Amino acid sequence: MMILSTTPSSDGFYMPGEYEPHLGTIMVWPTRAGSFPYSGKEAKPAFAKIIKNIIKHEKMFLVCDEAHRDELYDYFREDDFAPGGNIEVIIADTDDAWARDTSPTFVINDTEIRGVDWVFNAWGGDVDGLLPNYDNDDALASSFCKKYNYDYYDLHNKGFVLEGGSIHSDGEGTILVTESCLLSNGRNPKLTKSEIENVLLTYLGAKKIIWLPYGIYNDETNEHVDNVCAFVRPGEVVLAWTDDEKDPQYEMSLADLKLLERECDAKGRKLRVHKLPIPKRPILVTKEDIKGYDFEEGEAERSVGERLAASYVNFYITNGNVLVPAFGDENDGKAVDMLKGLFSGRDIVPIKSRCILVGGGNIHCITGQVPLAKNRKDK
Repeated sequence: MMILSTTPSSDGFYMPGEYEPHLGTIMVWPTRAGSFPYSGKEAKPAFAKIIKNIIKHEKMFLVCDEAHRDELYDYFREDDFAPGGNIEVIIADTDDAWARDTSPTFVINDTEIRGVDWVFNAWGGDVDGLLPNYDNDDALASSFCKKYNYDYYDLHNKGFVLEGGSIHSDGEGTILVTESCLLSNGRNPKLTKSEIENVLLTYLGAKKIIWLPYGIYNDETNEHVDNVCAFVRPGEVVLAWTDDEKDPQYEMSLADLKLLERECDAKGRKLRVHKLPIPKRPILVTKEDIKGYDFEEGEAERSVGERLAASYVNFYITNGNVLVPAFGDENDGKAVDMLKGLFSGRDIVPIKSRCILVGGGNIHCITGQVPLAKNRKDK
């Protein structure tokens, strides 16, 4: 394993699309009481259901602290675990369970996989960050690469802040981001938009960045792109949408749509945009939720009636299925039906995930893919 002084772009590496073949998925077992009410009473079964669907098709790298290691046997069979099963447990301390934002971003070439380790500052650091302590989460990407002997590019020497949920790749040189997130004062305020774009192009091996204006209304990550827009294949995206002009999301999604309709991808293709509805009814924090939280001093707290950033776009694509958030809303079925048409070779699996959303994210936010190099079948 080496910490590389070169760049993915100069080395011929690039970020593949999520729909390309995976070696596995990284997740973190949920234990933070300030994210998941009642000690994760509902969240842990939902995480377990997601994991069980993933291990049907690929390996699971499950990060768990020592104190909760035995708890895993309440949710999984002994033969689910390595070496016989597909769950490999990594004992490590973390600060929260949002693996998308804290695990490595992987880049590939024809034969090799490498990691990119960005600076993680809990979605805004001293400006508007959500956690008072995040050193364990910031260390996860490098420790994973070291454990599994992946060479990696370390952006800590540049001080460049980025979360995995703020980028989405088509695997052919195009990256989606939102201005609201990447230009926020808590990320890289000393860099211009052009300078930020150059870092992304260089370290993702990309050719073009598409800057959407907005994400999902009231998304506490400063509106990660993975909650509002995602590639389903090169040249095609889904965009979170509502026809309700009174909903604040309407103007935000309309601005994104207008931008997408003007843009071409890195290959010069006009993008085909599929409007994926958001839930019909806003998902709000309840009194019962508030009773179950145990916020740490300095941690961002929630309030009764707060609107959560619910979106079906926060799905996760595995080798054999697509795991989609479900909220008990009348639009759940519409979202599933649309995704069935877009992912004909994969099963569409709705997962009741409000219990994850109350922590601030959803299925895509708690998963991080480990890709396969194009001509390599194992690692």
